[in-house]
Amino acid sequence: MKTSYRDIVVYTTRDGSAIRELMHPARHGNVRQSLAEAVIRPGEQTRLHRHQCSEELYHVTRGTGIMTLAGETLCIGVGDTILIPPQTPHCVAATGNEPLHILCCCSPPYRHEDTELL
Repeated sequence: MKTSYRDIVVYTTRDGSAIRELMHPARHGNVRQSLAEAVIRPGEQTRLHRHQCSEELYHVTRGTGIMTLAGETLCIGVGDTILIPPQTPHCVAATGNEPLHILCCCSPPYRHEDTELL
């Protein structure tokens, strides 16, 4: 299976991220994980939330930001990867002059129903 970035429609998740599902079981045939790109515009942030089941990996590909993870504040930038265990409160803010781009890998795959806003 192959997807093309330009063909993937952007949507907004419950936490307020603009997301492109690069690979998701509901659309592409993979089974155990999903891969998406989140884009947060300069000066904006996602809502504090957690996932009951999904473990997430965030990998920053563009921009800078501040990640709040279980009450800890982390400065993040290009090349940084963050582990977000299930049930861990988190949010991210874009702090630079350009959008913050994050690759998000979820296992099990992302589901709106697994997102609890805090």
